[in-house]
Amino acid sequence: MRYLSSRGRSQPVEGAEAILNGIAPDGGLFVPEIIPVLDKNIFAAMGEWNYQQKAVYILKQYLAEFSDEEIDYCVYGAYNPNNFDNDSIAPLIKLNDSLYVLELWHGPTSAFKDMALQVLPRLLTTSARKQGDMSEFVVLVATSGDTGKAALEGFKDVEGTRIIVFYPREGVSQVQERQMVTQEGKNVNVVAVNGNFDDAQTGVKRIFASSDMINLLAEQNRKMSSANSINWGRLLPQIVYYISAYVELRRNGKVPEGESINFVVPTGNFGNILAAYYAGRMGVPINKLVCASNANNVLTEFINTGYMTASASLKKPFLPPWIY
Repeated sequence: MRYLSSRGRSQPVEGAEAILNGIAPDGGLFVPEIIPVLDKNIFAAMGEWNYQQKAVYILKQYLAEFSDEEIDYCVYGAYNPNNFDNDSIAPLIKLNDSLYVLELWHGPTSAFKDMALQVLPRLLTTSARKQGDMSEFVVLVATSGDTGKAALEGFKDVEGTRIIVFYPREGVSQVQERQMVTQEGKNVNVVAVNGNFDDAQTGVKRIFASSDMINLLAEQNRKMSSANSINWGRLLPQIVYYISAYVELRRNGKVPEGESINFVVPTGNFGNILAAYYAGRMGVPINKLVCASNANNVLTEFINTGYMTASASLKKPFLPPWIY
């Protein structure tokens, strides 16, 4: 499986390199060259599998160059009783005959980000070994709250890594700030930014694009990577729980084969709902994806209005093709 830049100006790379780099050299996101479509029979078979087995199968579809042992290390090292307080990892809870809640808060920080950020550090270090790269990886993260703590917890004391989390000063809750600034670990760093989340994220992207910073780190045998949803190694584990939810509905006889379902997803920068989109492309029959966004609604406004900025001076909005 090769990965292309969403901007189309970089050479294709293998999965390990995409995970290590986090973002493509041209500033685009790494996306799979081909989205594998699951055979309909596999959904029935998955009904007999636990969460870890489903995760192993799905990760293998995208990381073909990883050995079985490497995938098992990443999955079982993340999803185990030491990290998650529910054997189902992501249990599906019935509210009524047509409404279910997928619980994604059973990880060490009680944030849904644990579902991916317990796997990503293992994917990152495994990718480095596969590439023969002995560099120390400096993981940069911009957060509006829960990503920061989950990333710090996932990467704490992971050999060969150092993590720096940037968050907007006075832009996260007191609990979230205290969670981050009191994080244990010899390789963790937290930085408050004057501004909002978009300012923090823009700053991180500028660091990634800085040739001076890249060269300075190279002199120290260090490279940058990311734990934000721009990294395919974080998005991939999120696809698993959408497929798992559908499999559970099928197994319990709540959704007949071929019947579509809806997912309602609370999301900020759309990484979470993007994983649902990939699950749909892989064969989960999704009728509708409903995005529930809070005040961090830049992308919501873009889809609704076509404007990518808050500037009122724009004369003509840029509208993506599906809006015309």
